[in-house]
Amino acid sequence: MGLIAELKEQVKVAKEKDPAAVSAFEIIFTYSGVHAIISHRVAHWLLKHKIPFFPRFISQFTKFMTGIEIHPGAQIGRRFFIDHGMGVVIGETTIIGDDCLLYQGVTLGGTGKERGKRHPTLGNNVIVSAGAKVLGSITIGNNVVIGAGAVVINPVPDDCTVVGVPGKIVKIKGERVLSDEFHRMNLPDPVNDLLLDLKSRIDLLEKELKEIKKK
Repeated sequence: MGLIAELKEQVKVAKEKDPAAVSAFEIIFTYSGVHAIISHRVAHWLLKHKIPFFPRFISQFTKFMTGIEIHPGAQIGRRFFIDHGMGVVIGETTIIGDDCLLYQGVTLGGTGKERGKRHPTLGNNVIVSAGAKVLGSITIGNNVVIGAGAVVINPVPDDCTVVGVPGKIVKIKGERVLSDEFHRMNLPDPVNDLLLDLKSRIDLLEKELKEIKKK
């Protein structure tokens, strides 16, 4: 697909997925997500044709201008859209299918210094909400929704909703499989859980000390 056709498609996708989109003119000139994707298409093409330096230069310049970092090696399907986008990071061996949507602060990253395929593979029609992290060489199936702030380190099958840290599947094909505790609007807080556990242990120790002093 040529850049003009890609730009037209990006404008259409932005209008469909962003209710704040007003006009093609505004989208082309003010949407950082669109700028980052178009720049990536150029950088990826240059990398595929083994042209040195310029793919990474384009990637880093685009990060400086938009706050979105997409490695030139990432493979991205059609009708991909980044809404707002500040802080989005997409790693080198990431593969993204068609019709996917990412919000600000999303990381599609690795888990260490491993080589080879070390970043996630997203299927078609995947939504990754604000601040979510998808880490490692895992596969996220088609039609998956990942909740805000989730940390996903295990594969996810098709048609699921994932929330929490670490990510847990709460819905499969629209049917809830976990309690309201894991609803996407009531996400688990592991730090708070740890503090409550420590508090209960301290209360128990204080009670035991008081009983010892009485003796």
